[in-house]
Amino acid sequence: MSSGDGGGGGSGVGVKGVFIGAGCNRIVNNVSWGACDLVAFGAQNAVAIFNPKTAQIWTTLPGHKAAVNCTHWLPSNKFAYRAKHLDRHYLLSGDAAGAIILWEYSVLEGKWGYVQQLPQLHKKGVTCITGIMVSQTEAIFASTSSDSTVYIWEVVFPSSSGGDCELLHLDSLSVGTKPMVALSLSELPGSTGHLVLAMGGLDNKIHLYSGERRGKFVKGCELKGHTDWIRSLDFALPTCTNDEASNVLLVSSSQDRGIRIWKMALKGSLDSNQSAYRKEKVSLASYIEGPVLIAGTTSYQVSLESLLIGHEDWVYSVEWQPPSNASSEGIAYCQPQSILSASMDKTMMIWKPEKTSGIWMNVVTVGELSHCALGFYGGHWSPNGDSILAHGYGGSFHLWKNVGTDYENWQPQKVPSGHFAAITDIAWGRSGQYLLSVSHDQTTRIFAPWENEASPRDEESWHEIARPQVHGHDINCVAIIQGKGNHRFVSGADEKVARVFEAPLSFLKTLGHAISQTSNFADDLQVGVQILGANMSALGLSQKPIYVHAEQHTPDKNVNDGLDTLETIPDAVPVVLTEPPIEDQLAWHTLWPESHKLYGHGNELFALCSDHDGKLVASSCKAQSAAVAEIWLWQIGSWKAVGRLQSHTLTVTQMEFSHDDKFLLAVSRDRQFSVFSIDKAGTDEISYQLVAKQEAHKRIIWACSWNPHGYEFATGSRDKTVKIWTVENESSVKLLTTLPQFSSSVTALSWIGLDRKSNDGLLAVGMENGLIELWNLSVKRSDAGVAGAVASLVVRLDPLMCHVSAVNRLAWRNCKNEDSGSLQLASCGADQCVRVFEVNIN
Repeated sequence: MSSGDGGGGGSGVGVKGVFIGAGCNRIVNNVSWGACDLVAFGAQNAVAIFNPKTAQIWTTLPGHKAAVNCTHWLPSNKFAYRAKHLDRHYLLSGDAAGAIILWEYSVLEGKWGYVQQLPQLHKKGVTCITGIMVSQTEAIFASTSSDSTVYIWEVVFPSSSGGDCELLHLDSLSVGTKPMVALSLSELPGSTGHLVLAMGGLDNKIHLYSGERRGKFVKGCELKGHTDWIRSLDFALPTCTNDEASNVLLVSSSQDRGIRIWKMALKGSLDSNQSAYRKEKVSLASYIEGPVLIAGTTSYQVSLESLLIGHEDWVYSVEWQPPSNASSEGIAYCQPQSILSASMDKTMMIWKPEKTSGIWMNVVTVGELSHCALGFYGGHWSPNGDSILAHGYGGSFHLWKNVGTDYENWQPQKVPSGHFAAITDIAWGRSGQYLLSVSHDQTTRIFAPWENEASPRDEESWHEIARPQVHGHDINCVAIIQGKGNHRFVSGADEKVARVFEAPLSFLKTLGHAISQTSNFADDLQVGVQILGANMSALGLSQKPIYVHAEQHTPDKNVNDGLDTLETIPDAVPVVLTEPPIEDQLAWHTLWPESHKLYGHGNELFALCSDHDGKLVASSCKAQSAAVAEIWLWQIGSWKAVGRLQSHTLTVTQMEFSHDDKFLLAVSRDRQFSVFSIDKAGTDEISYQLVAKQEAHKRIIWACSWNPHGYEFATGSRDKTVKIWTVENESSVKLLTTLPQFSSSVTALSWIGLDRKSNDGLLAVGMENGLIELWNLSVKRSDAGVAGAVASLVVRLDPLMCHVSAVNRLAWRNCKNEDSGSLQLASCGADQCVRVFEVNIN
């Protein structure tokens, strides 16, 4: 976990990172599993690091200005056998703008540091980085880009802590007009000191270049055979015979669905056999043998060792199992004859040669066989070879571990999960038991601490426990309905309809397992719930209920039963989860049924909020005129439209009810805020009127938040200011104070009360640059009303804890005990991350 105190005003407030939920960028080469047993991946502009043992994301590294395309550890898992005692590991990350950054990880301290950004030679996005350790402190790596260039670098790491990394650009290669998208480096067998670089890409050929460690790389030969783009290349470590490396194997995969293993065998010195070789006739044998790679004075015979056919779609990645420490003396490592491949056919396969015939066979197949999975972008071995990790089309991870002792038995394991597009809104469950988030990835997700895990008592382990809504439109806003009764929420997407969802029985029971300390909390809710779960039709947007007492009838099997067609999509099987679920369960079996649709708005929904009583929901949509910018009020239960509030001329960006539901505050793109008084005196009749409207800022107002203990509220704007206002005599609004100008546009605000008597509170401020600050607000009251407000900076959160793109929403967790001294703040942003912070007030 990222932890530690943020720097800043330091009024005895400590902030610790509790949880990060994020999805993986949906691109090949995005994930890398290092020798330090940590996994790096790109989450929008951030480089995220997670620990496979705990299934928790530790931190995100800020620095990239564009989406992260690829990551590569130095040393990678291939060199784990000799990296056991390293104090520092390094990570390379490349982004869609062509920038490459080098990071340092200190194993002993568990801390990350930014080393440097490489001179930006690539003009377009970096698509692949590969590197090898040529000594304990020296690495050679290569990068390729959509601009059709490949650059080769040398980096020398400091031998003692505190030293600087030395970076040297060795060479630039351009193979032609078609970009290379796959690279692999290896040392050549024999004592030549030469390296070989394999490149593959859009011309369907593998290009081999060789060069000395610090010299120029020259073109060696081309390997032909693949009939479509080459997507992945990986060299094994040189194979040893008689204690001497004599050949090296290269594996390649392609969009032609095939995998090829190439062998490069040491042919001998050119001085002795060059003339003899040239006189050989071109025969069938020489054609099968393939070309000869010449490196300095040594030549290598390249031949096709094997062709592996088994995948039914593009093979995006192939990787040799990492070597292990050799048992016998004299040999440094033992390279297993084992290859992992990952494909868009939703499977990963492990290939090994059969013991007797030597023919390569598929010995293990794992995959996501649910119809909603759309294939894998890459597969990776753990450093010790007992686990395999895939990342998929849905931004998801899939991890299997070999738990068998006498035979192989690969079982799915827990992994981190999260949204794979910008997260637009978050809301805490009514009692703060869970956090609900919505995103432009068209899903709604629920994250919660799973308290009955075998983890330390003081450390909550957070996981995604449900995916209530899987939609066909980007989701923009959400509101959890307060009050008594079952858990319900309303969500609004890029459509004119708001949708109401209700928790099914399977979720209520799962939540009971997750929150074991208060396991009886949901018993009273479960009594009247007759819906077990929900189903999504193949081409529909509505989620239909599955009833508890519905007959489980099996339809007649048709001819297409084995095929994954739209007609044969299986029904969801709602289950009560007794441990955190994996992707396969989340994607289909944890849906909530949709109970109502709210029709009325003329454009796409943009903002939603619910009152504290559970009587009203307010909604707004994207608007460019006063008629469309109306705020609609909906009565919870009957779901009738009971009010249309007119005030603004452009999109209302956020709304919030005051603590006693007497007022509704709205802020808008038209730079104004409005305060409406709401009277719910009658059962069906709602009366409302505009109390105040004011142009409050010079630019768009993005955020607003009420003081939970009074009629004061805050507004935050693109003009980089936050202003504190108060409602006077329930008829007018007065400006109390303006906070000092912030470094970036203010995009999110959330106010929590600390002490009702003294009217102190904390205001969380989120900005467009991803940073978060906490401010202390003390409202001074007198007999004549509110006299003023004093604001002071409490803490600026460490950038390593914060978002790397705009903060879209902040929300304090409903705390049952105001005097506990420990608060939790949730945030979400455009960087695909949901974050939970613990704020300790001393």
